[in-house]
Amino acid sequence: MAHPHTFQRAWGWAAAGGLLGAVVAAAVLAPAIWLAQAVNAASQGRLQLRQPSGSVWDGTAQLVLTAGARASDAQALPGTVRWQLRPQWNHQGPGLSLQVSADCCTSTPLALQWQPSPDGGHIRLADGQSRWPAELLTGLGAPWNTLQAQGWIQINSQQTQLHSGPQGWQLAGQLRLQALDVSVRLSTLRPLGSYQLDLQGGARTTLSLTTLNGRLQLSGQGHWQGQGLVFSGEASAAPEHEAALNNLLNLMGQRQGSRSSFKIG
Repeated sequence: MAHPHTFQRAWGWAAAGGLLGAVVAAAVLAPAIWLAQAVNAASQGRLQLRQPSGSVWDGTAQLVLTAGARASDAQALPGTVRWQLRPQWNHQGPGLSLQVSADCCTSTPLALQWQPSPDGGHIRLADGQSRWPAELLTGLGAPWNTLQAQGWIQINSQQTQLHSGPQGWQLAGQLRLQALDVSVRLSTLRPLGSYQLDLQGGARTTLSLTTLNGRLQLSGQGHWQGQGLVFSGEASAAPEHEAALNNLLNLMGQRQGSRSSFKIG
C-alpha cells in the first residue's frame, strides 16, 4: 500500500499542474475585450476598440477616437482593424511585438516592438507607410471638431524609435507626417493644399513644417524636448486667394498684411 505522503505529493503536483494549466489557458484564450478595456483605460477613453472579437493575441475591432470617456464627439475609422500581439524574448529580457492592419489605411501591417523598463521602456516602429482619413481627427474634440478637416494623413516611419527616460519620451530616427489635399470647414476653398511635417529624432527632436502645394502656404520650425513643444510658424495666401482665406488667416494667428504668424509654447 502506498504511503499517505506519496498520495499527498501526487495530489499536490496534480493541483499545481491543474492551476498552471488554468493560468496558461486563461492567458491563451484571454478575450479581446480585455485588450479593449486596457486601451480605453490607458488612453483615458480617447482611443477605443469597439465591438472587439477574437482574443487578446489575435482580434478585430472598430477603432474610434474621442475627446474622452464622457465626450459627445466620436469618430470611427471605416472598416475594422486587426491585430496580432506576441510575447518575445531577447538579451534585454521579455517584451511584446504588435502588428496592426486596417482595411482602409494600411497596405502592409504596422509593426512595432516594445521592450519594457521601470521608466516606460523602448518602442521600435518598423519602417513603413500608412494613410488615414483626416476626418478621424474630428473625434478628438477641439480644435479638430471646429476645423472638421478632410483629406488624408500619410505617416512614413524610418528607423523610428521612442525611448523613455527621466526627461520623458525621446525620439530617434525620423517620422514624416503628410496632410494631403486638406480642406477645412472654415474655408470655401477646397482643397487648401498638401503639407509635410518632419520630425527628426535626437537629444532634441526637431520639427519642420513645409508646404507641398496649395493655396494656403504654411511653414514653421520647432523642437520637442522632454514634455514641452516649442514651435513658430507662418501662414500666407497667394494674392489671388487672400480674400477667400482672410477669415482663416485671422483665426490662425497675428496678422501682418497677407501673412499670419503663430506660436506654440
